Amino acid sequence: MSDLAEQLRPVTADEWPRFARTMITVFGDEPTGPFLDEPSPLAELDRSLALFDGDRVAATSGIYSLEMSVPGAVVPTAGITWITVSPTHRRQGVLTAIMRRQLSEVQAAGREPVAALWAAESSIYGRFGYAPATWRGGWSGQVERLRLRPDVDCGSGVVRLVELAEFRPAAMALHERLRRFVPGNLARDDRWWDRLLRDPPEDRRGGTGRQYVLHVEGDGAVTGYATYRLKSSWTETSEPDGTLSVSDVRASTPAAYASLWRFLLGHDLVRTVRAPMASADDPLRHLLVDQRALHSTPVDALWVRLVDVGPALSARRYPARIDLVLEVRDRFCDWNDGRWHLWGHPSGAFCDRTDRDPDLVLTIEALSAAYLGGVSLATLQAAGQVTEVSPGAVTAAATAFRWPVSPWCPDEF
Repeated sequence: MSDLAEQLRPVTADEWPRFARTMITVFGDEPTGPFLDEPSPLAELDRSLALFDGDRVAATSGIYSLEMSVPGAVVPTAGITWITVSPTHRRQGVLTAIMRRQLSEVQAAGREPVAALWAAESSIYGRFGYAPATWRGGWSGQVERLRLRPDVDCGSGVVRLVELAEFRPAAMALHERLRRFVPGNLARDDRWWDRLLRDPPEDRRGGTGRQYVLHVEGDGAVTGYATYRLKSSWTETSEPDGTLSVSDVRASTPAAYASLWRFLLGHDLVRTVRAPMASADDPLRHLLVDQRALHSTPVDALWVRLVDVGPALSARRYPARIDLVLEVRDRFCDWNDGRWHLWGHPSGAFCDRTDRDPDLVLTIEALSAAYLGGVSLATLQAAGQVTEVSPGAVTAAATAFRWPVSPWCPDEF
């Protein structure tokens, strides 16, 4: 394994075309796009790893330097990406070597106490200590049933369709304000907004170009934004059968949020509305006359892994006071294995090594799943990932780790 790990190395700009084509081919995509021959502005080649078999790239990986919101704070986060292993090199320990090298280097650098990724296959990453910590709702519904309750207050602001040049700065400013309050949200600099707002025709799948919407108050303040696209379709009897696909809806007030949805649900020639990246706890459900009209199929979204238990647990806040010793079982990163004293409350926290007897024994997967406040430690106890040693410790920890705002990450990477 050590020999294999030593063969991994960062890819150079000259090697990028081979690296990119291997990655795209393994994912089963067609090699097209603007960044086949040179790295995208987001690429951090010094944080990439490649395994070469002669001149051929046989495995790929990378890390983005991210900032993620966690309960009550934000933390630098290693965004794990570009993970592929060619079929010729599977079942040879390549992925394990990549995961170990990445986590060891992140821990040694000491900047990012947390790592996160989107799992193409959900059966892979649990053995490396990652666990799903956010969910996307993946909801859809028939527009004739998606009606807002008559008592819903949509305020006095107006919804405006705008061009990208007007939308972008307003959306950027609003997102920057809102993302700090939602665990799992990521910071977006200009490069990430460039990526998010790219709208090449080959990605539209028969739909229109992306439409941009702002919600504006009477004083000119922007209190909400949305993006969506339409896809026209007709039945054999010439009835409209279009689909409206919503990418993003954010608002700083309940009235602005309701107003944006009133606009989105009011389009003609549309039968189906979809919001594949919406939060699994989207408040839209509670605005509807008929809540059953919204059909949700939640699926795991962002997977989280605590790289350094002490700094990670010290970074977030706890809505209820906690003073417990956690015995963490981490079979992949031995520097986390052992007992940790966690003391915290709404204003701060501290976590460090201890030799005291544990109140709870839990896996790193359980701790990672609960980190953003969306998974209950009591649920994980029922799944056998948490063992209570001191009576009442699970209840105390589950209460302290939960957060009033459900974690959500709409940004795939």
